Amino acid sequence: MSVVGRRGGVSGHNTYRAVTVWLALLLFCALPGCAALDRDAHADALAEPAHLHRQLVDAGGFVLTAFARISQPGKPLRVYIEGDGVAWLSRTMPSLDPTPREATGLALAANDPTPNVVYLARPCQFTPMAMNPRCGIPYWTGKRFAAEVIESINDALSRFAALTPGQPIELVGYSGGGAVAVLIAARRTDVVSIRTVAGNLDDEFVNRLHGVSPMPESENAINFASRVASIAQVHFSGAEDDVVPPSVAQRFVNATGTRCAQALTVPGFSHDSDWSRRWPALLEIAPTCAPTTLGR
Repeated sequence: MSVVGRRGGVSGHNTYRAVTVWLALLLFCALPGCAALDRDAHADALAEPAHLHRQLVDAGGFVLTAFARISQPGKPLRVYIEGDGVAWLSRTMPSLDPTPREATGLALAANDPTPNVVYLARPCQFTPMAMNPRCGIPYWTGKRFAAEVIESINDALSRFAALTPGQPIELVGYSGGGAVAVLIAARRTDVVSIRTVAGNLDDEFVNRLHGVSPMPESENAINFASRVASIAQVHFSGAEDDVVPPSVAQRFVNATGTRCAQALTVPGFSHDSDWSRRWPALLEIAPTCAPTTLGR
């Protein structure tokens, strides 16, 4: 999963190079064994055994792809938000399609046994580009956390929340989806918990760490830490993650305060490890807030 950013837009030369690489990938897919590159089929294979049904949601200028299972409307709604996907082909060459190959956020959702589960892909992932005229490279590079992106995902979330009226919402975000979860929670009053997995909770710090350009057109989750400080949250990081290292989650917890937030490091895991395998056990670690001190 790519989490490092560049400024929106690419030169004509870079566009030509990106198209060349994309054509090479298409030619490669003519060879035997390329079925693994069918990202839509992979997503459907993850979702079907979990009874997560694919839907398209027209939300705030983007048509988002979702997978949902609402079986007990009188219980809480847990919403998973995907990572950045295939945002970059290299440090300098953006992808032409950000749809994730592994769909880690969807794999987490598929391993969640709770009755009401929704997975939200990020703008321009999975949905055909023809249905998304607004889509362009900036929306999965420098503007991937822009206000209009967050508002679109929040609007889609509200559509599903209406199917579980009055119930609390629990957010889970993988990688860049962790930032989106925080930014959505800062806009709502019905979110009771946040879980992030390898979450990019401070994109300015992460971009400096990797020596890439800042993203001035995006919102940075850590700047909203005080607005989510009263929401119970757990931020999981892999001890071997050199993309979004554990220090990122700790910086966010330091900014939020430790009454409701904790950062936990999982030994032996990297950014792209099989988090879904460990997810049922990690879900047992419930986000909680410590009691407030009397008189404060």
